[in-house]
Amino acid sequence: MRKKLKLTEGIFPMPVLMVTTYNEDGSVNVMNAAWGTMQSRNTVALQLTESHKTVKNIRARGSFTVSIADADHVVEADYFGVVSGNKVVHKFEKSGLTTSKAEMVDAPVINEFPICLECEFIEYQKNEYGCGVIGKVVNITADERIMVGDKPDMTLVNAIAFDPYTHGYYKVTERVGEAFKDGLKLDQ
Repeated sequence: MRKKLKLTEGIFPMPVLMVTTYNEDGSVNVMNAAWGTMQSRNTVALQLTESHKTVKNIRARGSFTVSIADADHVVEADYFGVVSGNKVVHKFEKSGLTTSKAEMVDAPVINEFPICLECEFIEYQKNEYGCGVIGKVVNITADERIMVGDKPDMTLVNAIAFDPYTHGYYKVTERVGEAFKDGLKLDQ
């Protein structure tokens, strides 16, 4: 038997993404965005309203970065989601985290987060079904501590996901299967 749930973000867990830009004065702005995904291999789609300081900065600078939040920085990641850059201009400084300039775009990279996508702003979409920022991924970098050979090891990334039903963050660490291989067992 199935139980009916309240209508909320039904596809979960959701990624915890740190969207980072520069403010007008060159200081760092970052927000926590759970509503984001890859739209294609090199395109990011973020469901963000125009009222966010981050969206204003993206439009002004033409670029942004998206970092994968990790369990070691859940407090900072949550802070970036509960405090608005429109109200607290220099909220990033309170986190104690550090940044460096992205290699390919005019946006900061948060050094402590394990993976960062550098994005060029493509367009802002708004219609009856939602709104958001579309960006072209032009570079991806990873902290050496999560690399095994030339690939990131997801068990070392220690990414977190958001559960909208309980408002909890959960670690994504255990590999449970082989993509594009395990399902073939049913075809034998």
